[in-house]
Amino acid sequence: MRNRIVVTLATVALVLGALPGVALGVEPAPGQFRAYWVDAFGEGLYDRTEVEKLVAATKAANMNAIVAQVGRRGDCFCNRAVMPRTQAAIAPLPYDPLDTLIEVAHREGIEVHAWIITTALWNSSTPPTDPAHAFNLHGPSTTGADNWLGVRYDGSLRESASPSANWFFDPGHPAAADYIVRMYTSVAENYDIDGLNFDRVRYPDLPLAAWPLDNAWGYNPVALARFQALTGRTDKPLPDDPQWSEWRRDQITGIVRRVYLDTYAIKPMVRISADTITYGDGPDQTGGWEASRPYREVLQDWRAWMEEGILDLNIPMNYKREFCTGGPIPGCFGGFSQRDWYEHWNEFAKDHQYHRATAIGSAIYLNSISDSVIQVRKALAPSAAGNPSAGWVGYSYRTPDSLTNTGARSGDASRAELTRALTQASEYDPITPPVFAEPAVVPEMTWKTHPTTGHVRGTVVDRRDVPFDQLRVELTDVSGHSVIDTQLTDGSGWFGFVDLAPGRYRIKLDGTQLHGHRVAVFEVHAGELTTLAIRPKGR
Repeated sequence: MRNRIVVTLATVALVLGALPGVALGVEPAPGQFRAYWVDAFGEGLYDRTEVEKLVAATKAANMNAIVAQVGRRGDCFCNRAVMPRTQAAIAPLPYDPLDTLIEVAHREGIEVHAWIITTALWNSSTPPTDPAHAFNLHGPSTTGADNWLGVRYDGSLRESASPSANWFFDPGHPAAADYIVRMYTSVAENYDIDGLNFDRVRYPDLPLAAWPLDNAWGYNPVALARFQALTGRTDKPLPDDPQWSEWRRDQITGIVRRVYLDTYAIKPMVRISADTITYGDGPDQTGGWEASRPYREVLQDWRAWMEEGILDLNIPMNYKREFCTGGPIPGCFGGFSQRDWYEHWNEFAKDHQYHRATAIGSAIYLNSISDSVIQVRKALAPSAAGNPSAGWVGYSYRTPDSLTNTGARSGDASRAELTRALTQASEYDPITPPVFAEPAVVPEMTWKTHPTTGHVRGTVVDRRDVPFDQLRVELTDVSGHSVIDTQLTDGSGWFGFVDLAPGRYRIKLDGTQLHGHRVAVFEVHAGELTTLAIRPKGR
């Protein structure tokens, strides 16, 4: 660790990188991310026997990673995290689901990526049994700034009147956002994971009838007051207000950025991924990214995250039915061609990887095994522009095909057939060799193994450690003449910039809150994270 003027440089050595691809009918080259999503609402993590079975099934399918849901609704299928241990009926202490999964998976050369739901808080009218659960400390029984709940435009605190309806964190509440970040970083600190995986890193669905295409969540009083303080407005904005939508979008992006850099400071080899939204048809068919449903309806700007470099791996949840080709086909709602939608979103995701990587996620639970193999091959094929994906992820281990989903066949039986279809010549797939005929290694992250850039993060607080919220931070060259990027600090006074060329830079703080501009000069080195602690005088 190096110390510089108001700068702490954490020198890091990184591992991971190249983007492989495969054309239809061509044997996969080494270097593909191949994984099951393993949700925590069914078997897989509840005891050692399930974990051993899960790892054996993953290895048999020539997959190399498990994306395991360790965070459901403010709880953890683990013993050492900021979230309390789940109250689900897992094996008793000292059993630790995540520790056990890591031990067994690493023994077989399989990576473990810890999947955490970002904004879900609780989903029962009966509170959690653990008094330290965030719902008990910051849920509906609390008031003022202690209440972290998401609020809909109509005042609703839950998605419906059902006793099992969800409560949510509001990402625009600074304390809630801090806690969300710690949900991720505490797992990175305490477990030998290979990756952290965002799920539902967005505002909730469930629109109001008056705004079917615009998100109606985010009206926690603390969040709304922050928006008003920044903009000078005094009204309660409508869900379709462009300025309000952009502000909420920025709150989600800020959480992703902070997890990326704060995890980098802890364990830079951890791969940060996100399960992203692909509702409807692709952006190129519906008016562009800003008109797309992910951007507008759930306020998730994952294309910008890839361009900025605050994800290592994008996993679009491209959940489409291959047999829905348009027209009145049973099970194909609306008569749309979901097959076309799947292909369109694949193209967009592969062509917008920028300097990171994308692995396509598909819904094996909605498809026959034959159709799932077709979708795997499409996921791995290069786009028309020649851009390959980094791999494929299937949802889910518990429900490996449509027969299991409808109760017509057991998960074990369907999983065995899917494994056979992926790894052996079979009636499910006329193309040889099979798509996962041989094992493959997880692709490296060359931006980490051979870094040519560095990063910076920092906080701006006063002499009493009170953060400067939504303070404009301007990143320039060392002369101050060329503006490279700008950001607003979050509610903790935090900011961060990624992928900066080595050299000297200047941070300039907006003088409106500081009664005069403040400047900090720092240096960036390839493969290093620069940390600034800025404490302006005069407040």
